[in-house]
Amino acid sequence: MRDQFRNRFGSEDELDDLPDHALLGVIRMPERDRKGPWNLIARRLGYAVAMLLIAAIAVYLDRDGYSERLTFVDSLYYASVSLSTTGYGDIAPVTERARIINILLITPLRVVFLALLVGTTLTVLTQESRRALQIQRWRNQLRNHTVVIGYGTKGRSAISALLADGVDPSQIVVVDTDKVALDQAGNRGLVTVHGSATKSDVLKLAGIPRARSVVIAPNKDDTAVLVTLSVRELAPGATIVASVRESENRHLLAQSGADQVVISSETAGRMLGLATVTPSVVEMMEDLLSPDEGFSVAERLVTEEEIGANPRHLSDIALGVVRSGELYRIDAPECESVEPGDRLLYVRRVFKEDDQTDALK
Repeated sequence: MRDQFRNRFGSEDELDDLPDHALLGVIRMPERDRKGPWNLIARRLGYAVAMLLIAAIAVYLDRDGYSERLTFVDSLYYASVSLSTTGYGDIAPVTERARIINILLITPLRVVFLALLVGTTLTVLTQESRRALQIQRWRNQLRNHTVVIGYGTKGRSAISALLADGVDPSQIVVVDTDKVALDQAGNRGLVTVHGSATKSDVLKLAGIPRARSVVIAPNKDDTAVLVTLSVRELAPGATIVASVRESENRHLLAQSGADQVVISSETAGRMLGLATVTPSVVEMMEDLLSPDEGFSVAERLVTEEEIGANPRHLSDIALGVVRSGELYRIDAPECESVEPGDRLLYVRRVFKEDDQTDALK
């Protein structure tokens, strides 16, 4: 059965076994300098032209110090051949001042000019090699990260919540088949992997075997089941959170290895129903689910001062206690007192930057 699954969704050439330079079209690293090679050439060409004009103006100001009286065109010609070569000898400095200008200005400009052109050529030619080296370093250092499969509405919202909770963008990897969606993810500083998550080699490229958590948010429930099976096989210890549209598919995700299953259609349906009767409740729920502002639900480790206290009497609004991986609601008998190692589920106030500035004032 497993072999049939691999034959159907696997690939003949394992991407994980390919050299790094062959993965340039599959893995995209966030670029600090988003300017392409043509922009780089144009910018450095502008520097070269500016240097050429400076040299031509300097020669023209001392046009009487050469073997013939120079026009500005002659000065431009002399500057161009002097910066790009050692000159042809048809125009030569004859006065002492003209020779000093050549020593102190033209010769240094020639060195910088040639270094600029050679450096630009090497930068453009070695760009792919540098990207391949960057991918190699990333693959070797990737540990305890989060993989988000599917960059649709659910995937984008999940990543926004992770970023708002303080997760570093470099610790998030996005897997999708849509290049437009991956470009959007790359613009947010995220590492992207182009390919189908139903293929094990694509999942290996995303570092699934070493991932801390995996968010599975495809558009179809059957795809979510297949991806969950593959992820659980590759990463037995990872936390898998999967999203499905229909509630009848929840048990399939659980049996496939998902730790948490979110039913998107039922959740949206409940919100719609509440909105018709108690719209203020929906507004508060949206506030709690929005990590960027207002109130949000968070989890933290209890402090030493809080050990032994009743979570209902803490300064934070407690909703429950997580003990040994088990969640106990605030009204459960186990929540009578806080124990060492407990994690508190509470309502956190999220301030905007403007609000924080006003508060400081």
